[in-house]
Amino acid sequence: MGEQERMVEAVLFASAEPVTVRELEARMPHGCDPAEALAHLRKRYEGRGVRVVRVGDAWAIRTAPDLGFLMQKETVEVRKLSRAAIETLAIIAYHQPCTRAEIEEIRGVSVSRGTIDQLLEMEWIRFGRRKMTPGRPVTFVVTETFLDHFGLETARDLPGLKELRAAGLLENRPPPGTIPLGQRDEDEDELNSPESGQTELFED
Repeated sequence: MGEQERMVEAVLFASAEPVTVRELEARMPHGCDPAEALAHLRKRYEGRGVRVVRVGDAWAIRTAPDLGFLMQKETVEVRKLSRAAIETLAIIAYHQPCTRAEIEEIRGVSVSRGTIDQLLEMEWIRFGRRKMTPGRPVTFVVTETFLDHFGLETARDLPGLKELRAAGLLENRPPPGTIPLGQRDEDEDELNSPESGQTELFED
């Protein structure tokens, strides 16, 4: 019986899924009694770090319940954002509070509901105040979670155009309706000047 226990133990330890008595019978030599071997093995593992447990009609070796906390660890879920989500997030970060219509106007294409939902689910954006314009459209702003993730104190700490260009994060071809990147920085200053009526979007 001791040898049969060893065989049952080996099968249970190596199997990724619980094993039935019938499956043990098919693997073990003729004349073995896996049911009795399981009973002995189960008793031998009492009080140990792992136990022989019944899972439905099958058997498996599992960690003792009181030691389950040792098997837990925090993991960081890596979620790759689509290009549309990255562009939408960047527009909100630099132009907040920003409506869906304003995002679409800057990007030049419509914004899918899934893109906004993903950013909301990640808690990188949230709903802001409704704009006092016809229809009272809702606005979007970045969250503290977004700022914490990128090591920013406020949205005004976002990198400016010079930093983005130096990091190679801006394409040479500007989006429709924006200032070509090849023009002088004076154009940016003019755009962001109080006389232009535009909100300062970047800090250099």
